[in-house]
Amino acid sequence: MEYKSAEGVLPAELIKQIQRYVDGAVVYIPRNETNLKRWGEQNGTRSRLRQRNQAIYQRFLEGETVADLAARHYLSEKSIRRILREEKRN
Repeated sequence: MEYKSAEGVLPAELIKQIQRYVDGAVVYIPRNETNLKRWGEQNGTRSRLRQRNQAIYQRFLEGETVADLAARHYLSEKSIRRILREEKRN
């Protein structure tokens, strides 16, 4: 989240109106719902996890065991099974 000075982005009339309610206080203005991004989209985490999960599924298809996959990726066997179920559906 980036801090911006109200004087630089809002019209003077609007600043005066806001000051009537929160004079001098810090106010958080949430993003418009149409501009919201899902978890991990902005920094690439979602995409990296998707690639990792696809690689896990491919290694499983090639014969690697759930236990070996869990050890390789520092995940629990339960997490590996969940990933395999999800990847099988896709």
